[in-house]
Amino acid sequence: MDFEETAAETSFREEARNWLTANVPSEAEMAGMSGIERAQYWQKRKSDAGWACIRWAKEFGGRDANAIENVILGQEEAKLDLPETGYYFAIGQGMAAPTLMSWADKAAQERFLPRLASGEDVWCQLFSEPAGGSDLAALRTKAERDGDDWVINGQKIWTSGAHYSDFGILVVRTDPTVAKHAGLTYFYVDMKSPGIETKPIRQISGDARFNEVYFTDVRIPDSQRMGNVGQGWQVALTTLMNERASIGSGGGGVKFDVLKKLAESVNIGDRPAIEDSAVRAKLASWYVEEAGLKYTSFRTLSAISKGANPGPENSIGKLVGARKTQDMASFAIDLLEQQGIVRDAAFDEQFGALFQDTYMAIPGLRIAGGTDEIMANIIAERVLGLPQEPRSDKGIPFNEVPTGN
Repeated sequence: MDFEETAAETSFREEARNWLTANVPSEAEMAGMSGIERAQYWQKRKSDAGWACIRWAKEFGGRDANAIENVILGQEEAKLDLPETGYYFAIGQGMAAPTLMSWADKAAQERFLPRLASGEDVWCQLFSEPAGGSDLAALRTKAERDGDDWVINGQKIWTSGAHYSDFGILVVRTDPTVAKHAGLTYFYVDMKSPGIETKPIRQISGDARFNEVYFTDVRIPDSQRMGNVGQGWQVALTTLMNERASIGSGGGGVKFDVLKKLAESVNIGDRPAIEDSAVRAKLASWYVEEAGLKYTSFRTLSAISKGANPGPENSIGKLVGARKTQDMASFAIDLLEQQGIVRDAAFDEQFGALFQDTYMAIPGLRIAGGTDEIMANIIAERVLGLPQEPRSDKGIPFNEVPTGN
C-alpha cells in the first residue's frame, strides 16, 4: 500500500476540510437537543450535502467514494468538535447496512439505506442471548412459520441501543432438528412491533447502553427475511466481519497521545513521569502496538478498496486493541495516584475523567463482538490455519445438545 497521498486525494482532503469547517454546528443551533438529537441533526446535514456514508452508492445516500477518501474524511472530522455520531449509528451504518447491501432485496435496500445514511433511522443488533454466552450459534430464540409470517419468542441480551432504535437485525432458530449452525435464519425487525419489550441494563460505568429484549409472539413477515431459511449463519458472518472491522482498534477511550500528555503533566517524585525509565518503556510498548494496529487496519483497507469483504484478520485489531486500551487506562489511573479514583469530569478539568470512564467501560468491549477467547480462536483457526478445538456438539441436532439442566 502506498501511504503517500495522490494529487486527487490531497484535493479531496482540502474539499472535505473546507466543507466540514464551514458546517460545524454551533452550540446555539443545538441548544436543548439531547445526544441522539444532536447526532441526527449533524448526520442529516452531512447527508443532505453528500458527506454521509460516502463509500456507499449514490442511490443509497453515499457518493461512490473509495476507501481512502473515507479514511481522509474521518481524519478531518476527528480534528473538529462535532456531535458524537458513532455511538448511535455505528451498528446501523457499520453492521446492518453492509448486511442489507449483501443480502436484502432491492426494495429493502432502497427503503432503508438512505435513511441509515441520513441518521433518520437507528438500528440495533439482536444477536447475543443469556444461555449462549459467546457462542452465537447456540441461540434459542425461536421462529415458527405461520402463513406469510414468522412468530418469534425468546430473549436477547446486551443489545446496544435497543431502547432508542427503530429497527434491529435479528438471528433466530427456525429448525432445532439440525446442527446448530444450520438451523438459523436472519431477519430485520421493526423495534416498535407488538410483543417486543426492552429493558435497559445498568452498567458499572453508570451508563445503561445495553438492554435485555424480550420477544413474545412477535410477528415478522417473511419479506423481512435476509438469505434463505436456514442460511442465517452465513448472513450473520457478513455482519460479524463488519462488526469486528468497526470495533477494530479497540474503540474510543484512551489513545497514546493523551496518555503521553498525562505522563508529561504529572510527577513521579520531583520529576515529570515521562522522564521515568519504566514509564517510558510502557509508553514505547503501547506506541508500537498502536502503530501495529494502524498498519494492520491499512491491510484491511487495501482489501476493501479492491472490493473484498472484511476478513478474519480484523479479530487481531479487536483482541489487541481492547486489551491495550484497558491497560493504558489502568496505568493512567495509577499515575494520577489519589486523584485516579475520582470519576468526575468537573474535578478533572484537563482530561475530563477520560481514564476512569475508559477503565469502567472497556471490559464491555472485550466481550462485545466476541470475547478475547473467541478472537484468539478465530485468529488461530482462520488466519493461522491451526486445527479447530474439539467440539462435543459438532454435527449433532441442536435439540439433542446437552444443556446441563
